[in-house]
Amino acid sequence: MEVRAAMPMPSILQDLPDFSLVMGGPLYQMFRRVNLSGSALEFLWRRIMVISLIAWLPLAILSSIEGHILGGRNLSFLRDIESHLRFLLALPILIFAELFVHDRMRPVLKRLVERGVVIREDMQKFHAAIDAGLRARNSVWLELGTALFVFTVGHWLWQHVGALGATTWYGVTDGTGIHLTPAGYWYGFVSIPIFQFILIRWYVRLAIWFQLLWRVSRLKLRLLPAHPDRAGGIGFLGKSSYAFSPIVFAQGVLLAGLIASRVLYQGESLMSFKMSILALVGFFALVILGPLTMFSPQLSDAKRKGLSEYGTLSTAYVAEFHEKWICGNKGEELLGTADIQSLADLGNSYAVVREMQLVPFGLSDITRMAGAAVLPVLPLLLTIMPLEELVTRLIKMIF
Repeated sequence: MEVRAAMPMPSILQDLPDFSLVMGGPLYQMFRRVNLSGSALEFLWRRIMVISLIAWLPLAILSSIEGHILGGRNLSFLRDIESHLRFLLALPILIFAELFVHDRMRPVLKRLVERGVVIREDMQKFHAAIDAGLRARNSVWLELGTALFVFTVGHWLWQHVGALGATTWYGVTDGTGIHLTPAGYWYGFVSIPIFQFILIRWYVRLAIWFQLLWRVSRLKLRLLPAHPDRAGGIGFLGKSSYAFSPIVFAQGVLLAGLIASRVLYQGESLMSFKMSILALVGFFALVILGPLTMFSPQLSDAKRKGLSEYGTLSTAYVAEFHEKWICGNKGEELLGTADIQSLADLGNSYAVVREMQLVPFGLSDITRMAGAAVLPVLPLLLTIMPLEELVTRLIKMIF
């Protein structure tokens, strides 16, 4: 009776709200009005070109007019690797991530219903969780708050932490602070805020997603301890986190640009940034996968009950098997019987329960996230060793 109640029905799936993490909010609506997006996130390359050029092209033009594009300052515009990586690579990736996340995250909530993880009795609460997520995604106040943060705290952080402490194409630094050039004003009040807004908006969307999953984790979920994914049937939640890898990669690009500027133009060592790189990997493993530990209490309960139930079943079967084939066998032919295969299958099922994870992700998911963060930094190894030596070491590591 309990299993029947947990099974999803076609009508339940039809009534399920269609949740997209990115198709909503004031910015999305504005993009639609100015033909930078359609109702299904069309015109991706148009969005990438327009936003990236607004952030980068005026900087090139103003720097040319001021004579700072090739020289004239300690750091000319064309030599500013950090800015080019930020606006010509990281920013387009963050915009591209919208479609990537939309395609891969949209089916996740439906899978929870299709696989019977969310039982019928909790369907109303499940709908309420989705509705709360939709309200937060569409919130005008959240995006206005993000914009306010960018033009206050974000601008202060850029001036005092992000900007190079030297004379550059965008400003002159002295004892009183940084004095912006015309290109610097566009950089500080248009380009940087655009990038920060889109990046922080992603963090807000991540918070909305995990708030929704937290509400789901409070429901009475139907977790199957013998499920082959070793996560009670919700292992797909960890796999779906790969959808956020473009955001992680973009942050890696940003870090790579910052390190390159410090190494090439301020004489710092690449190895001095190893803790920053490790911190980036740890941060994103914590931010993307850490919240999934909210399902650990129910996974732990399911594993404990599964070990008890499958242990009882195994004891009963093994006792009957022993009684039939060891104690009471009267010459019955052993070859070809299904009893031994059933015993082996039961042992395999018990092994699956015993190996059940207490989190819905595995080492491969952590490795993927770490790889996305570190990959943009790898080319910087060329600053400390020749390409030939680097290739030789990689070949030795692989083979």
